[in-house]
Amino acid sequence: MRLHIGGEEIKKGWKILNIQKKPGVDFIGDITDLSQFDDESIEEVYASHVLEHVPMLKIANTFNGIQRILKKGGKLYISVPNLDLLSQLFFETAEGEKKIQIMKYIYGGQVDSYDFHYVGYWPDFLFSTLINAKFKRYERVDYFNIFKDTSRMEVHAKNGVFPLSLNVIAYKD
Repeated sequence: MRLHIGGEEIKKGWKILNIQKKPGVDFIGDITDLSQFDDESIEEVYASHVLEHVPMLKIANTFNGIQRILKKGGKLYISVPNLDLLSQLFFETAEGEKKIQIMKYIYGGQVDSYDFHYVGYWPDFLFSTLINAKFKRYERVDYFNIFKDTSRMEVHAKNGVFPLSLNVIAYKD
C-alpha cells in the first residue's frame, strides 16, 4: 500500500489518510498516531505540507511512527515550507500583501482549526530529524511529480520566483 497523508487527490494505487472526513479519504486519522497501520505495511508515504502542523513535542514520535509503518526499502516523500527561504523573503519584502502571504506560509493560512503551523523546517533541521528517526539515506529534490499540490508552489518576490517547499525523499534501509 502507498499512503498519502493529508491528501485529497484520488490517485490509483494510493490510499488517503486525512484528519478530516472528506470525499475520497480512506482512513481518518492524525499523522502523529499511525497505530491503525501495521509495522512495515506501507511501501511509500507521501506527506506534503503536513509535518509543519505537528507540534514540536510530537515530531520525534511522528517520524518514528512513519519509520515503523514503512517496509524495508520504502520511501517517505516530504514537502514542507522552507523556513530558511521564507525568513529571508520576509525580511527582503518591504510590506503589503506579499509580506502577509509569506507570513501565512510560515504560520499557516489559519482557515480552519487544522491550518496552523507549529514548527518550521529548514534543511539541516529536517535532515537531523530524519537521521534521529533512523533514516540513513535521503535526498533533496526539486519536485516529486506525483500529486498536484503545494510541493510545487512558488513564491513571487521582488527579486525573483522561488520554490516554497523543501522537498525530500527519505529511504528506509
